[in-house]
Amino acid sequence: MANVTVVDHPLVQHKLTLMRDKNTSTAGFRRLLREVSLLLCYEVTRDLELTNVNIETPLTDMSAPVIAGKKLVFASILRAGNGLLEGMLDLVPSARVAHVGLYRDHKTLEAIEYYFKAPEDISDRLVVVVDPMLATANSATAAIDKLKERGANNIRFLCLLAAPEGIEAFAASQPDVPIFTAAIDSHLNDKGYIVPGLGDAGDRMYGTK
Repeated sequence: MANVTVVDHPLVQHKLTLMRDKNTSTAGFRRLLREVSLLLCYEVTRDLELTNVNIETPLTDMSAPVIAGKKLVFASILRAGNGLLEGMLDLVPSARVAHVGLYRDHKTLEAIEYYFKAPEDISDRLVVVVDPMLATANSATAAIDKLKERGANNIRFLCLLAAPEGIEAFAASQPDVPIFTAAIDSHLNDKGYIVPGLGDAGDRMYGTK
């Protein structure tokens, strides 16, 4: 699908299979999500611009590459997005963080906002929006609309699983935002869950129902 990158690294796919297993414990699921997020973060930041600085190694002076410009913003769609966020911050500890609080109305499947906090200079930074699931895409598109209202103009969306219906809806609403995911599953069921999926990522991560 256009504008979608599937991260098919063997380690990602192996860990994803373990996460799909309903017998995986809460602690195991949480650990695996953190591990996978490191690998997904590597891919979503693959083409960051570099610049050179002069440094001194123990042996000599040299010109060496560093990431150019201001640090990234990781925007977590609460609550499940924090599972990806924590691992990504392990890899990029200097990144700024935005939080977008949304919950899904179980009758309409629409996203309802209850919290928003982001860096003031978000317009100067690459923003990576994170949420484990791209199902109906209602939460993702609502979060990105809010970030754009605050000035974000360079955005990528990172998820663990995506449904074809979600990708289609997302692309129609956010054609300028590329999607990075570990897998594209079969379809959504009548409750808006991804099939075969892995259940509710937030519930499995926090041990709630």
